[in-house]
Amino acid sequence: MKGKTIEEIKIGDSAVFQKTISETDVYLYAGITGDINPAHINEEHSKNSMFKGRIVHGMLTAGLISAVLGVQLPGPGTIYLGQELKFTAPVRFNDTIEARVEVIEINPEKNRIKLETTCTNQNKEIVLKGVATVMPPKKEC
Repeated sequence: MKGKTIEEIKIGDSAVFQKTISETDVYLYAGITGDINPAHINEEHSKNSMFKGRIVHGMLTAGLISAVLGVQLPGPGTIYLGQELKFTAPVRFNDTIEARVEVIEINPEKNRIKLETTCTNQNKEIVLKGVATVMPPKKEC
């Protein structure tokens, strides 16, 4: 299985991945990363916060972008070089998040692609936006 090469990609190409974030997802992420911030895992503490309850780790949400890039566009073999992110709204447990990427710049000389990255919830609210820089897989000779 191999992703698209730079020769196969054009400006405007896009792909999406959708997932409902469960409580289990949040606890697994906390365990893997060590990020046990009470904002994510302690309902009693979080209900008095500005969010009035637990929220999903921002970087867990951002990880859904990685799924799109590594599996769909450009796909397997892609190297993730950078990501600018802005978190614009909290993600709550059981929100369904759609991660979307769209090609906005292609640099064939350096084998680099820039993609606009957006995550929206089930209410179509943007919860995260940014720009990713990736290196798609090379054409096999």
